[in-house]
Amino acid sequence: MCGIAGFVSDAPIDVKKRVLKGMTDIIAHRGPDSEGHLVDAHAALGFRRLSIIDLRGGDQPIYNEDRTMAITFNGEIYNYEHLRKQLIGLGHDFTTRSDTEVILHGYEQWGSGVLDKLRGMFAFVIWNSVTNELFGARDQFGIKPFYYATMGDTFMYASEIKSMLRHPDFVKDFNADALKPYMTFQYSALDETFFKGVFKLREGHYFTYKNHRLTIREYWDPAFGETKQGLDGLVESIDETVKDSVRHHMIADVEVGSFLSSGVDSSYVTALARPEHTYSIGFGEDTYNESTQARDLANLLDVDNTSATVREDEAFSFFPQIQWYMDEPDSNPSCIPLFFLAKMASRDLRVVLSGEGADELFAGYLGYGAHTRSRLIKDITRLLAHAPTRTRRRIARWCKGKTFHGAWHLYANLAQAESSFIGQARVFSEEESQRLLKPRYRNAPSVRSIVSRTYDRIKGRHLSEIKKKQYLDFHQWMPGDILLKADKLTMAHSLELRVPLLDMELMKIAEKVPTRYLINDENTKYAFRRAAARHIPRQWYDREKLGFPVPIKKWLREERCYLQVRSTFRQEFASRFFDQRALLAMLDDNYACRVDDRRKIWTIYTFLVWYDIYFIHDGLKPAPQEIKKPA
Repeated sequence: MCGIAGFVSDAPIDVKKRVLKGMTDIIAHRGPDSEGHLVDAHAALGFRRLSIIDLRGGDQPIYNEDRTMAITFNGEIYNYEHLRKQLIGLGHDFTTRSDTEVILHGYEQWGSGVLDKLRGMFAFVIWNSVTNELFGARDQFGIKPFYYATMGDTFMYASEIKSMLRHPDFVKDFNADALKPYMTFQYSALDETFFKGVFKLREGHYFTYKNHRLTIREYWDPAFGETKQGLDGLVESIDETVKDSVRHHMIADVEVGSFLSSGVDSSYVTALARPEHTYSIGFGEDTYNESTQARDLANLLDVDNTSATVREDEAFSFFPQIQWYMDEPDSNPSCIPLFFLAKMASRDLRVVLSGEGADELFAGYLGYGAHTRSRLIKDITRLLAHAPTRTRRRIARWCKGKTFHGAWHLYANLAQAESSFIGQARVFSEEESQRLLKPRYRNAPSVRSIVSRTYDRIKGRHLSEIKKKQYLDFHQWMPGDILLKADKLTMAHSLELRVPLLDMELMKIAEKVPTRYLINDENTKYAFRRAAARHIPRQWYDREKLGFPVPIKKWLREERCYLQVRSTFRQEFASRFFDQRALLAMLDDNYACRVDDRRKIWTIYTFLVWYDIYFIHDGLKPAPQEIKKPA
């Protein structure tokens, strides 16, 4: 696992060397072991390395046989040994045992077709010094980040935006269109980031840059569909493929550990991997602490478990640093425990496994339609599912906004996904954002236009509403929030996170799971849980999804934390974006227990902390701050 950064320009070579050094130094946390640079008349490719495979011979850039092509790569390719043998048979000469060199020779052999052969997580660039062409790509799921920008005559890219801020051609402007959607989604929801002119390369896409022209193309998209396969055969396929994926994800020249919560995903992975070390985190209270259950499973599996609790003063102290590592504001509360979990694991290891991806592949979220435990409501919903489409839509419209028990369950299951589902977070409604924002920030892309961009791609496909929701989350929530924070907050501590449940072979199975085996009366991701049941007790495989429970409700009603947030809301720059009086009233009402606006407050607080770092203090990494006790 590594960090990459670079640019294409005709600046003098000595200037390029100096600039590139600054760009790679700022992301040294992604690769503290070594660095490498390629600089010629037209390009500069930079690299920071965290050594995992081929510890002695895997330094980058890596060149082809005649040194006309060079690659810098961030990620891991788990089928690289098979591809290496194939490429040697086709006449390619290798100088290392690394997976990086396999991509380079694969590109020589197959061009962009190499992307269809890679099993792993990746973001990379290849420079062709003969044609002066830069080729780059991002993995199918978006596990590894990749940003790019064209500023003046310079095309620049990096694993983290903060790297590009070091380039003298970079023009730092706030993207006014990004704020309003963020208030609803809780993460940066546009292709263009909070920095004007900086874009994310979308998952499953590659690009070429030549003669000042950027071309971007998609090379892969999930093909969700419906089959009539039986449960027993499906469970067998899932289990065998998960076992195979875990085996591949254990390939490393260093020890591999695992994160372990009380949920089914990390428990399943840990039970198969049986690593020597596992790690868990909590917040010290029963409601917010899964580490006790994780420790029980670790004892059952006979693996070591290290756990810790996060204090509220620690959380607030390091929160600005968390947002610095994230590059863009992300108000998902789970950023906090993940940061401390990675910090703890990094003291012992360089690589850990985690359970991200199963909820998107196998429908694990309650938001897909599991909103009630009432047998009566479930039976009614099942009967209505066979009613004519017009009838279902009419009943859904009637249920919308109603407060009786089961209303939301009926609405979510009977309404079209396109009109009812925007992903796993919905913090502010657009009307609420409109009232709170200053006029300049109100005219941003609408929530509907953002999700329609994805839904429009599957028009005409005969997909269940659940599979439509999976498709949306696959392209927005998963790469925009879940995987981004997983990458940024583990790499903050020079720790490589591997996600064996996000595997192309497993995806081929997940795409075709019959909807009735995704969510049913028993649970979410039903077939996946049946596969996990072969390896872990019911207490873990059947547990309701919790995520990382974080006590922000409690924090915001404690004086010390309330005053910390209030001091931020009172800053002069907050009034540039928001009706400051309304902002403070919302915070005060929440503190007085008149309302529960914790998610809204946390989302605004996150944005203001981020803005203070990158635009008031010019992107300087903040030191942990002291959270003062009230007088």
